Amino acid sequence: MNLMIAQFICIEITINVFYVDVVSLFVKKLQAVGVIGANDRGFNTHIGSAYEQDLGDVDCISCGQCIVVCQTGAIAEKDQTQEVWAALQDPSKHVVVQTAPSVRVTLGEAFQLPVGTNVEGKMVAALCRIGFDRVFDTNVAADFTIMEEATEFLQRVENNGPFPMFTSCSPGWVKYCEAYHPELIPNLSSCKSPQQMFGALIKTWYAQKNNIEPKDIFVVGIMPCTAKKFEVTRENQAAAGFTDVDIDLTTRELARMIDKVGIRFNELPDETFDQPLGDATGAGYIFGATGGVMEAALRTASETLAGHALEAVDFEEVRGTKGIKEATYEMSGQTVKVAVASGINNAKRLIEQIEKGEAFYHFVEIMACPGGCVNGGGQPVQPGSVRNFVDLQSKRAQALYVEDRGKGLRRSHENPVLQRIYQEFLEKPGSHKAHHILHTSFQNPNLIEE
Repeated sequence: MNLMIAQFICIEITINVFYVDVVSLFVKKLQAVGVIGANDRGFNTHIGSAYEQDLGDVDCISCGQCIVVCQTGAIAEKDQTQEVWAALQDPSKHVVVQTAPSVRVTLGEAFQLPVGTNVEGKMVAALCRIGFDRVFDTNVAADFTIMEEATEFLQRVENNGPFPMFTSCSPGWVKYCEAYHPELIPNLSSCKSPQQMFGALIKTWYAQKNNIEPKDIFVVGIMPCTAKKFEVTRENQAAAGFTDVDIDLTTRELARMIDKVGIRFNELPDETFDQPLGDATGAGYIFGATGGVMEAALRTASETLAGHALEAVDFEEVRGTKGIKEATYEMSGQTVKVAVASGINNAKRLIEQIEKGEAFYHFVEIMACPGGCVNGGGQPVQPGSVRNFVDLQSKRAQALYVEDRGKGLRRSHENPVLQRIYQEFLEKPGSHKAHHILHTSFQNPNLIEE
């Protein structure tokens, strides 16, 4: 069996064939990717991939949307909580956990709190009680992503391309691009995702500051995404010679860990992230919503081009849950055309327009899941009685924008922690050292030798 299958979604044998076939059709319409369905006929009917291939050998993008819409609850992510429990019990391991922007506004749903409730403080308290040595915020790494991505974008503007530059934060989108549109790989930003940047910084800068061997650090990501399980296995994601992130858990897996130790989540006091990787700007928070990465990048890029602080930091044209959004901005004499797509079917439509010459953009953000990470395949699954009447994407995203508005610092380049780490370790955005630690590469599967 392909080694990567361990990181992908698993399907239980006791599954209703009719329902899974419906799920397969629904996901294909939603995500433009269909890799599982009913094979054979009659009593021999069973669920599988074409030609009985392993899921890791087909062009599944690991987005997990099949889990979210499965009527029988028969599809699930591969649970890796036991590996985390083992690391927590290993005295030789320094176990660090990071939490993605959107997890704090969805985790509460697993404990019957209203949709869109921000439980950041209780989440941190729960992680401390589970026994992690340090509880940090992926939002800080999102600020680093913006610094590197905005720098890369401005370099492309200066060198007249290649355009458009596509964001690379969503591993489901990256895998789709590699499998279905390898011709666009040169257009992908070379930046690692915030999860991977965080792990790379922990095993380089943080390890050095605290005199800990990178091999003794175990980094856990709490993510809204099943594709993140695949991402940690990618090549060129080991800045210190060891995997940047060791294990990725979904929001659902974290909820199960909290339940397992008997924590009364709703009764926990609010606590704060550990320092120094615990304070992010508002720009880091909005990464969890579709358009958030674009808006955060525009805040920094526009001020870098202007050479001074700008009064407006809200780019509302790229907000909202519409499948495809477009905007044009004038930045210090430069006309910048941008687009945002969420959901692979929308991404496919946008790419077709670009490749046919029907549309031109300088910068494009794509998230594999409709609505972005707030609607990721690893988020709490709501029943149809809720999904059909509550706009989950908007309510969850709104909680992130509320947090952004309440922040004193709303531009990534204003983050003092980020400034300090660049000054004492990374030198500057886009430096050789920053590229080694915070950037990666992508592969055309057609060019990989057997």
